[in-house]
Amino acid sequence: MTMMRCIAVCAFFFLASLHLAAQKIGYVSTDAIREKFELNILAQQRLAAFVEEWKNELSQRQKHIDDLELEIKKNRLIWSDQERTVKEKELEDKKRERETYARDKFAPGGEHDKAAENLFKGIWTKMYIAIQKVSAAEGYDIVWDKSAQPLVYVNAKYDITVKVMKELGIDATELDRQQQNVIDSDPRNKKPDDTRKRKSRRATSSEQDTTTTVNPTPTTTTPTPTPPSQQDTTKTPVVPSALPTDTTKPKEQDIPR
Repeated sequence: MTMMRCIAVCAFFFLASLHLAAQKIGYVSTDAIREKFELNILAQQRLAAFVEEWKNELSQRQKHIDDLELEIKKNRLIWSDQERTVKEKELEDKKRERETYARDKFAPGGEHDKAAENLFKGIWTKMYIAIQKVSAAEGYDIVWDKSAQPLVYVNAKYDITVKVMKELGIDATELDRQQQNVIDSDPRNKKPDDTRKRKSRRATSSEQDTTTTVNPTPTTTTPTPTPPSQQDTTKTPVVPSALPTDTTKPKEQDIPR
């Protein structure tokens, strides 16, 4: 039974790997997009202003608490029991109010989280619409957000972050240049045509080198005379216009008598 279970598990992972191999998978960095997205930057600034205001209020409340504690310590011996009880109750109320204020502002589900949701909800919607649009246009079946789930290794040519930025109207010229440099420097991203061309050029160069170095010795062929019977009789023989005169033989009139 254990062996059958192992075989079933192996078969499952094998089929899953085949299925994933048929998918076009990309990835995106939403953190990088938010850092450059103007609407997100403005929302962060507004939320930071709220937080600063709340922190200032907490500091003021804490200062009142500290002052009241110091006052109680100074007058503990001269106050009556009733005065001391009233001040101690006031101190406890201030501490409780401060804690309640801090919890209302910064506890999970508090005013901070509500303000962040209101400020960023529309921005996240715009981002994810742009991601879906780019993914569909590029033919991706799966797109990971590496900001939410870090990836151990990725190929830069499957990164659609810059394309999503352009879709949102974000200036990503420098990021695009950097990404293209990374893609071009990866040997796995070379086109097959370029590899075949380089191989063809190397093969042609090798053939030329072989032709240059190997110089066969020419063979001299002695022409075989053709018998008269096999000569072309259709050609008209060339008749000389004048017979040559033998200049070495004296003429008859030049002989002395």
